[in-house]
Amino acid sequence: MHRGSDRRVFFEKKVLTKQSTFSILHYITNVVRLGGEIMKINFDSIKPVYIQIAEAVEDDIINGTLAEGGAAYSQLIIARELNVNPATAAKGINVLVAKGILEKQRGASMIVASGALEKLLKERRENRFKELIASLISEAEKIKLSENEVISEIRKHYQSLEGK
Repeated sequence: MHRGSDRRVFFEKKVLTKQSTFSILHYITNVVRLGGEIMKINFDSIKPVYIQIAEAVEDDIINGTLAEGGAAYSQLIIARELNVNPATAAKGINVLVAKGILEKQRGASMIVASGALEKLLKERRENRFKELIASLISEAEKIKLSENEVISEIRKHYQSLEGK
């Protein structure tokens, strides 16, 4: 299977046919219990894989898949699931540890730190959202959209989301 394909099927077959009972239990508690969603990593992106891993874990905290005080994905599960080097998975996790989003609990695996959700929301509001707005305005200027036209398009988008 090549890197861009869906690894979920590959991973489930591998775990269920070749791994020990402990690994199956680990899979059930860390992947299925925590939402069962597979991280989507773009191996063709210029963004490093470890940063994409960190952002995917952040997304799971923001959307409620991972809860504060609850278990986070292990380095080995991420490495196996995405078919990446465990050191790459560890690097992504360590980014979140350094930010205070994940913490190592003595005698246990990584957990989502208390206050992690608020930290992430604040960071995204202050940094990413402003970058997106700046990019949107820059593109609007290039294609000659007025401020009112941009705001109108944003409102239309929100209205279409409400209808779903």
